[in-house]
Amino acid sequence: MSNARLRKVVFPVAGLGTRFLPATKVVAKEMLPVLDRPLIQYAVDEAVDAGADTLIFVTNRYKHAIADYFDKAYELESKLAKSGKDELLALVQGTLPRNVRCVFVTQPEALGLGHAVLCAKPVVGDEPFGVVLADDLIWNGHSAAGRPGALRQMSEVAFREDAGVVAVEEVPREDTGKYGIVDAESISERAARIRLVVEKPKPEVAPSNLAIVGRYVLPGRIFSLLERTKPGAGGEIQLTDAIEDLLHEKPVLAYRFEGTRFDCGNKLGLVKATLHMALNDAQIASDTRAYLDSMNNS
Repeated sequence: MSNARLRKVVFPVAGLGTRFLPATKVVAKEMLPVLDRPLIQYAVDEAVDAGADTLIFVTNRYKHAIADYFDKAYELESKLAKSGKDELLALVQGTLPRNVRCVFVTQPEALGLGHAVLCAKPVVGDEPFGVVLADDLIWNGHSAAGRPGALRQMSEVAFREDAGVVAVEEVPREDTGKYGIVDAESISERAARIRLVVEKPKPEVAPSNLAIVGRYVLPGRIFSLLERTKPGAGGEIQLTDAIEDLLHEKPVLAYRFEGTRFDCGNKLGLVKATLHMALNDAQIASDTRAYLDSMNNS
């Protein structure tokens, strides 16, 4: 990869969020709050931390909340300014840095993650880009402690090794059927060269328990491979199928990121993420801990 930094990041956000119905009947699942910020804000912050200045949201025709959230709220900002509520005004205006732009692309049909990524091709072009699934909140304390987020860690490896990079995490062997699983040969403490990708294998045939989770750094070449990828079960185009084709052309690395992943695509994961953030919030950490202790003792 010739670019010095990751400029463009794709956010597939067209899903219906059925696990959180009825809330997601009117609220995009990416707008569900973890403490006082929606999931999509954590994802965007991670992309900006990686150097991105163009954020591409692949959405459906019914989702407007994400665009509204990152748009300027003239009336609210004016009221806060007149009231002298500078701290709140800074929060509202700080959802997106001034040098970062949002582009919204419609996915006409829900035809899988690969198809959603392919919808971003006209904006991304042929340069390397990131993909972030907001359901997977990966926290490394980067905003407070200066540590790099998962996407920045991956992009640095991608440019250094001239390779595609996917985030992986060890999962229980019985859960391999929920993920794309890699067979990979270690090249460093955190990176391994992928030999094989298997989509949702049964535990008895899975090549490992290293699961692909929601972060990718990919070359623009992936779009051509996606265009020729045949739909699988349910008529969906799988991103992992195109990545497997990419393996024949250039290295793709599995990367064990520094940080904690919360699977916020389900209720328990969202609760865990909220508790984690609450216990790391200076204003409410002690009260949260006291409440949890009282529950344990009741």
